[in-house]
Amino acid sequence: MCASCRRTSSLTHVWVATEYEQTAKRLLYLFKFERAQDAAGFIVPYLSDALPYLEKPTLVAHVPSASSRVRQRGYDHARLLAKHLARDQGLWHRTLLTRVDQTRQVGAKRSVRLKQLAQSFRPLKPEVIKGARILLVDDVVTTGGTLEAAASILKQAGARRVDAIVFAAKQ
Repeated sequence: MCASCRRTSSLTHVWVATEYEQTAKRLLYLFKFERAQDAAGFIVPYLSDALPYLEKPTLVAHVPSASSRVRQRGYDHARLLAKHLARDQGLWHRTLLTRVDQTRQVGAKRSVRLKQLAQSFRPLKPEVIKGARILLVDDVVTTGGTLEAAASILKQAGARRVDAIVFAAKQ
């Protein structure tokens, strides 16, 4: 994170495995829009390599997709990544957030994204969140608004620390 964002962010660290270009872009397209769930097996090693040692217990949670996207795909791609990553790291995966809107973020400007995201998530399992160290998992970061909104809700619910890992960053 940049220095100015770090001061106000609910996130402690954000790790990025690669840039959103060429092979990574194609792999994510197949994973999200062509139902290539096996792509998770290619993505997770990059996520694992990008992570430092995580203090245990750290819970691995995903940034939930809109339910309409999950129905279209047949699965929540971020949940699949988080489950595989948790297993790879010897950590627990828990679904800690639910998405309360169906807004599509793709192509929206930063100001629009941030406004849409303000009330996009609701915490689940507050008894699990309270005092927890949480690693949020998502596929792509563009403005950071989605990660920030999810982390903010987790912090409001009592999380002690929220970090994030994403496969690719769009410039």
